[in-house]
Amino acid sequence: MEKTLNNNCTSLSFIERKFKLKEHDTSISTEITAGITTFMTMAYILIVQPMFMSAAGMDTGAVTVVTAILSAAFSIIMGLYTNRPFAMAPAMGGNAFLAYTLVAGGMVTWQVGMGMVFMSGIAFLLLTIFGLRGIIVTAIPKNLKFAIGVAVGFFIAMVGFKNGNLMTIKDGTILMGSLTDPRTIMSLTGLVITIALVLNRVKGGVLIAILVTTVIGIPLGVTKIPTSFFSMPPSIMPIAFKLNIMDSLKWSFIPLVFTFFVGDFFSTLATLLGVSAQANLLDEDGNLPEIDKPFLVDSIATIVGAILGSTTITTFLESAAGVEAGGRTGLTAITTGICFIITIFLTPIVYIIPSAATAPALIFIGILMMTSMKFIDMEDLTEFVPAIITIMFTVFTDNMATGMSIGILSHVVIKIVTGKWRELNLPIIILSIPLVMYFVFL
Repeated sequence: MEKTLNNNCTSLSFIERKFKLKEHDTSISTEITAGITTFMTMAYILIVQPMFMSAAGMDTGAVTVVTAILSAAFSIIMGLYTNRPFAMAPAMGGNAFLAYTLVAGGMVTWQVGMGMVFMSGIAFLLLTIFGLRGIIVTAIPKNLKFAIGVAVGFFIAMVGFKNGNLMTIKDGTILMGSLTDPRTIMSLTGLVITIALVLNRVKGGVLIAILVTTVIGIPLGVTKIPTSFFSMPPSIMPIAFKLNIMDSLKWSFIPLVFTFFVGDFFSTLATLLGVSAQANLLDEDGNLPEIDKPFLVDSIATIVGAILGSTTITTFLESAAGVEAGGRTGLTAITTGICFIITIFLTPIVYIIPSAATAPALIFIGILMMTSMKFIDMEDLTEFVPAIITIMFTVFTDNMATGMSIGILSHVVIKIVTGKWRELNLPIIILSIPLVMYFVFL
């Protein structure tokens, strides 16, 4: 008995030293709760990714397993290598672009599309190795970095509104959800529960709210109880190692590869800065110390993902849910990764949690992330206007990469037309050139 206790103490001591829990004012239980919370808010990717990729002609079962494997592996690697609470999974946006624009549009096969994703990953990796990604991040003005955090907050809240059927967009018109719809009722109820628990500082409040809302969805007919809880995973061979790199190297495909590159780069950057701001991990200049580490993991994840048959793997916005639950270290990301490993064999359990149950958490977390607005300089309009443009275009285009890109370009243009061009740094001027190209090819 004594030997067992000593071993347990040694293990706990190792975890404390490895993840610096005391330094980050957190605990093992808090980190585990945060990791589970993050998983619950991003588990929908196990449903959405196969649905999107099936439109490209890919095997649904294989895509589901590959999504779980990659999300698990690189969330764990991210946690171990960076000690940050960033979970990873296939990026939303890139999957739709490949499936519906490239493949369904008859431009390429999905194998060639994966080759494009692979090449964009190589570009990410080279930029990271040579330190260029860090230079770009440092070059972005502080006000834009804080604006990115606010924009991410609006983006997450908007995802929550759509997932909870509190808002729908039809023919360019935004429609409010109906109180006769069970999903809307469930989401509103969940939002009240989330606000009550979190503002009353109930530990694990976000996770508890998701679970309670899921249970409420049973009598409403929204939460579906599966007939079985265990399933053997299908083979990944129908999609693994099938990428076509050579055909993706055609000159005519360079703009498409560039679109993958810019979209993932700025989406990842926005997520890292936005989630880090929520976790108080940024320095006084709005930079994330050692940001090259998560960038490196992101780059390798994209390359490996393409080899196994997945679109771009990136840091997930829903990591903010874990941060709000108290997650501050890599132990949160590792817990999320372990949850994904479990789902490889227990996929039916994931389907129990409806999007209407996680929507309230996303809405409330998005609201909290908007508090970064107070750090934006509102006195100097040449700083304030680009920041607001970043936020507005992120929300109105429903695209973080587009919002960030337009924000940076507007910053450069405004500084020039107001005679303050000397305040611009060389890296951001150079960055403007490929960003203009991005919009030309978009």
